Amino acid sequence: QLQASGGGLVQAGGSLRLSCAASGFTFDDYAIGWFRQAPGKEREGVSCIRSSDSSTYYADSVKGRFTISRDNAKNTVYLQMNSLKPEDTAVYYCAAVRVPNQVHISTIALMPLEAYDYRGQGTQVTVSS
Repeated sequence: QLQASGGGLVQAGGSLRLSCAASGFTFDDYAIGWFRQAPGKEREGVSCIRSSDSSTYYADSVKGRFTISRDNAKNTVYLQMNSLKPEDTAVYYCAAVRVPNQVHISTIALMPLEAYDYRGQGTQVTVSS
């Protein structure tokens, strides 16, 4: 099970940190991805992190502004979001998937949310202009 939290309302240029807390499975064995979906838009894979090699992925739309990290001791992944823009407004979801280590992190990040083994509920992020 995954529990996403940390969303809220923030002004453009502000920051938020999302958390994704996991339970019920061996956290270290799974890559964790963050997705987002805005009304009327397709779901987007935002970022992804794998424990085995600490590899990360960022969508071009968030590169340089968002940072993903994980604390395996707390079974938690964080998404630090800085310099937020109104177009970052969306419901953000976290998900976990177990894949062989030879699968590139970008491949994992671009898998559809439905292909992930565990999916959390969303947390709303609203950025006002």
